[in-house]
Amino acid sequence: MSNRPITEDDLHAYVDRVLEPERETEVAAYLENHPDVAKRVAAFSGQRSLLRAALAPIAEEPLPPQLNLSRIIESRRRRPASFRWAIAAMLLLSIGGLGGWVIRGATLASAGGLAALGQEASDSYKVYASDRTRPVELRDSAELVQWVSSRLRQPVKLPDLAKSGYRFMGGRVVPTAHGPAAMFMYDDDRGDRLVVLTRPMTSDQNAPMTLHSGDDVAGFSWADGGMGYSLVGPGAPESLRPLANEVRKQARTI
Repeated sequence: MSNRPITEDDLHAYVDRVLEPERETEVAAYLENHPDVAKRVAAFSGQRSLLRAALAPIAEEPLPPQLNLSRIIESRRRRPASFRWAIAAMLLLSIGGLGGWVIRGATLASAGGLAALGQEASDSYKVYASDRTRPVELRDSAELVQWVSSRLRQPVKLPDLAKSGYRFMGGRVVPTAHGPAAMFMYDDDRGDRLVVLTRPMTSDQNAPMTLHSGDDVAGFSWADGGMGYSLVGPGAPESLRPLANEVRKQARTI
């Protein structure tokens, strides 16, 4: 087996089943030894399966008779010119409708806006905040910032929430459907934990702060200058707003 590290590209290629057999074996072995990453990859696989299942009926449908090329040509020969425009319009509507459903399915699976970012932050919180053994991968702040900035190909600043009563615990790079994201974790004297997730945005590149909540987890997400940020944690959503405002203020000083 090679000594090449397992990258985010490897994980996504593993989900898409496009890796070379030897590399696929290496990734499988890596996931066996990293159950936290395996959970994320399993979620990606589930999304892939749901998308394929949603589009399968469309892909397997026979071509509608009105789109049969020979039938269209024969109809054009028999009908006056006024009907030709009607056929053309019908053809465009049929193709547009099919394309719309395909695009709709792809959009639902790969929307890169604030809603997706908030869900990714909530998922990361659920996976890692409850882990009492290894919730973070790196605890050295300087090393972590250098690592995540390199992986995201963007300068990333580590928020300091000490004045708000939260200590920095550490962080890691987490895979998302839209590329790698940096996850930072904090806790307070009661043991409550917060997660800040940041990544480049594929849409909603500048967006105001938005509340999201569900399953006993709440948070705020926003985007500035192409970078998205989401702070999530337990408790009443409004108690997290001052923390989110502090993270946003610090991020803008990069």
